[in-house]
Amino acid sequence: MSPLMQARVRRFKNNRLGLGCFIVFIIIFILCLSSEFIANDKPLLVKYDNDYYIPVFKNYPETTFGGVFETEADYKDPAVQHLIEEKGWAIWPVIPFSYQTPNFALAKPVPSPPSAQNWLGTDDQGRDVLARILYGLRVSLLFGLALTLFASLIGVIVGAIQGYYGGWIDLLGQRILEVWGGLPTLFMVMILVSMFTPSVYWLFVIMLIFGWPALVGLVRAEFLRARNLDYVRAARALGVGDAKIIFRHILPNAMSSSLSQLPFMLTANITALTALDFLGYGLPPDAASIGELLLQGKNNLNAPWLALSGFFTLALVLSLLIYIGEATRDAFDPRRQ
Repeated sequence: MSPLMQARVRRFKNNRLGLGCFIVFIIIFILCLSSEFIANDKPLLVKYDNDYYIPVFKNYPETTFGGVFETEADYKDPAVQHLIEEKGWAIWPVIPFSYQTPNFALAKPVPSPPSAQNWLGTDDQGRDVLARILYGLRVSLLFGLALTLFASLIGVIVGAIQGYYGGWIDLLGQRILEVWGGLPTLFMVMILVSMFTPSVYWLFVIMLIFGWPALVGLVRAEFLRARNLDYVRAARALGVGDAKIIFRHILPNAMSSSLSQLPFMLTANITALTALDFLGYGLPPDAASIGELLLQGKNNLNAPWLALSGFFTLALVLSLLIYIGEATRDAFDPRRQ
């Protein structure tokens, strides 16, 4: 790590609020990635007849545990639980429900309020709200991170080409960006998504089409400033190729302003995905999402735990990302020593 990068990391660590938010965000992200081990309708480990089974990773037929059906065992079935308890035991997750598992043992009609069995209550289909938050937040974070990564990659390449070559390439690129930036992004995404079968991949491609210009302006400005500096002129005089100058000499120095914008881009992408899910143009209907939970809260005003759970989850994650972005921006600010 270069001395400059070490100084930036040190400035980031000195920002107590930003560092604390970063640690909390990493913990939440790890918990979301481990959703199957926290909320699942299958046991984590089963011991039966001196053999060990891991239903989280592998499907076992009911006959494995002394049943009569060749299909996958339903571990929530009292009969299957009795068969396992006769010759062994099972270790269940903290939340014994997956994001699509309804609770058939509810004492109150759905959506039911928070209880000892469902800590944040259930939705209008009897599914555990906390389990859907864990799985939905994982989808939102992974989708937002992937979209931010690919959009940044395209934006950096386009901005670098515009800024380095200038002239008619830069002029044409700016006109395209002006037209592209003037389009109503949310409405265009909704129109295009409605033309295809709901799919995570189609939604990702469509949002990427409208999300890549976010970093073009920053990278272009850095390249316009750096292309006439002495070290770039010296590299040209020595016969170094344009691609090597762009990606090896200028780009590392121009990435500081771009990296500081990534948390804000991630925040915008998560918000956009949540808005599309809320409007019904986002993820497939069977997927868990924060936007779908907020939509249920709107449709069930008599169940405030639905809207409050979705709101506080989204508010917490977006607040953490904003504070992380501010700390990163301050760490990369050349005016701060």
